[in-house]
Amino acid sequence: MVRLPAVAGRFYPSDPAELSTQISEYLTPQKGFAPRSVKASLVPHAGLMFSGHVAGAVFSSIRIPKKVLILGVRHRPPGSPAAIVSDGVWRTPLGNAEIDRELAEKLRAACPLLIEDPVAHSKEHSLEMEIPFLQVLNPDFHFVPIALGTAHFETLLSVGEAIGSVLAAENDEVLIVTSSDLNHYEDDATTRVKDHKAIEQLMSMDARGLYDVCRNEEISMCGLGPAVAMLTALQVLKASKAELIRYATSADRAGDPSAVVGYAGMVFW
Repeated sequence: MVRLPAVAGRFYPSDPAELSTQISEYLTPQKGFAPRSVKASLVPHAGLMFSGHVAGAVFSSIRIPKKVLILGVRHRPPGSPAAIVSDGVWRTPLGNAEIDRELAEKLRAACPLLIEDPVAHSKEHSLEMEIPFLQVLNPDFHFVPIALGTAHFETLLSVGEAIGSVLAAENDEVLIVTSSDLNHYEDDATTRVKDHKAIEQLMSMDARGLYDVCRNEEISMCGLGPAVAMLTALQVLKASKAELIRYATSADRAGDPSAVVGYAGMVFW
């Protein structure tokens, strides 16, 4: 299977040279800090012009291993509530990114809730937006894409526990990249208050707390499901630290504070 780009030319440039240049501009490591190994990251997936600087700050601060698991949300396409693709390549203007078939099969065996479903991934941008960053930083990486469209906590818990158990048994390092924007389409001041309530739970690495605060405070975090699964997996992997690398809203780039989207870039280890 070759999964073709769904949002090239809209969310990011379709020209390879232009895309490579933009990605490189967003990769701005802090002086004196070498990229480090972490277990997971949280990065936004809006168009590069809005959130690329947040994603780039995260990716430039971490080491990208050969194996990556990308957890994204299923915004619109039909398909399974927990959809995986186990074979083939995903194409971007920078070339093909190969799926790690062996790791995908281990995840499917550990979690029967994961359904082989390329349709759920065919037009979904949340995973696609992260791949060019990974291609620039480690052209040889392999990955497994999982899109979560479910909002049921128990399902997310099961997926996260399965991911954690599989990665804990791996001999090779595997990075979890979780793709999520934060609150959507409220004014800038309201969004910042709501976002930091969600970030507080992410910093505490509290899956149930994040789920509840987003529900109770009406925080429209589109990647809530992937983030809950990630935090659950990190519990199994005995991760204990979280760091907020960068926070912004779309008003920081677009200038309109009346209806914004929030973006957080975080790492966990």
